[in-house]
Amino acid sequence: MKRRTFLIIFLLLFIAELSALLLFAARDTDYTQNAVTVNEVVQSVQSDWHMMDNHKNRTDLDYTVLDADGNILFKTRPGLSETINMAVIHRDTILNIRSGNLITGTIIIYNDSSRLFRSRQQSILAAVCIAMTIQLTVCMAYFLYLNHTIIIPFQGLKTFAERVAAGNFDFPLSMDRHNLFGAFTESFDIMRSELKKAQIAEAKAKADKKELVAKLSHDIKTPAASIKAASEVGAALTHDSKLQDNYAQIICKADQINNLVTNLFTATLEELRQLSVTPDDINSGELEIMLGNADYLHHACIPPIPECMLYADKLRLQQVFDNIFSNSYKYAKTPISLTIAREDCYLSVKIEDYGEGVGREELLHVKEKFWRGSNTGNIEGSGLGLYISDYFMKNMQGRLIISKEERGFIVTVKILLSGLI
Repeated sequence: MKRRTFLIIFLLLFIAELSALLLFAARDTDYTQNAVTVNEVVQSVQSDWHMMDNHKNRTDLDYTVLDADGNILFKTRPGLSETINMAVIHRDTILNIRSGNLITGTIIIYNDSSRLFRSRQQSILAAVCIAMTIQLTVCMAYFLYLNHTIIIPFQGLKTFAERVAAGNFDFPLSMDRHNLFGAFTESFDIMRSELKKAQIAEAKAKADKKELVAKLSHDIKTPAASIKAASEVGAALTHDSKLQDNYAQIICKADQINNLVTNLFTATLEELRQLSVTPDDINSGELEIMLGNADYLHHACIPPIPECMLYADKLRLQQVFDNIFSNSYKYAKTPISLTIAREDCYLSVKIEDYGEGVGREELLHVKEKFWRGSNTGNIEGSGLGLYISDYFMKNMQGRLIISKEERGFIVTVKILLSGLI
């Protein structure tokens, strides 16, 4: 509907401009002197010839009266031609004053055609300027409309797609049914929600797998340990060398079973090492964009960022900030304080909220895989956010520090300065 309105305005404006140009082109301005008015001037001058000191202009024409010797007898205003030569140059109307057959003086009637031309020219220029101003205003309004309905939503879709591609499903895609991408944003957010459910289901399956492996390892290690212990006792009591060799083989196989089960359990804890981290040199100014993307609810005010070069993986660092802000949104739901400063060989980004947070006794566990605090309640989550963030920071030679004040939860992200590796 708005696009149709803009097109109608453009069409009406074009018709108005074309009409104005045709009007000005077809208009024939009469620059000739009015003969009746000129005769009135001549008659009034002739009647007052012998008393020009009392002469008054009774018309709207400007003129100069000269005597036969070229002396000025009367002028309606300053700036008029004062000689015949000046009148010729200016293309003024020159009329003689006669007394019988003698020329007693001259009237120079001012030619104001240039003034009329300039007036008309200024009118045209003003009309063109007004039309251009209206056009510029309409164009700017249309650009802002396109920016609001297409460009900004498209950028939002791009950022959303990058996060989904990186495996981050915690940030919803804001929907606006009034722009062109309204239906798409709703569909994409439904997709994000379904992927989030799949991610949680996958995390639960991994947790169930971990429990199963732990249980099986315990169940297998117990009889294996019993077999080993019984074999050690049998080997110590027998004096038969053949039996001692058999017992030794049993003990060796029991140890082998124990090692295999231990390796199987350890392998489940190493699955997340599949996430690649490739740090590189980046400018600290890019942190402002990352923090702005992470804080999509605008709970924080980004302070000035010291100018320096950092050693980090932009994608993984964005995930770290996304995870931290997402946790604050879900569990604290308070304003967030940001402090950014250089500390030794790191750029420290301190992110603090004012919720209840976890208990001090739980701080040691918040970075463990699949661990969730007692404050989570029924809020959905996989218990992987801070574990993955800590993994990313370690692989970027940085640090993730968790602390707690009387009220609130503090996460400090220490990013290594470039050139220190």
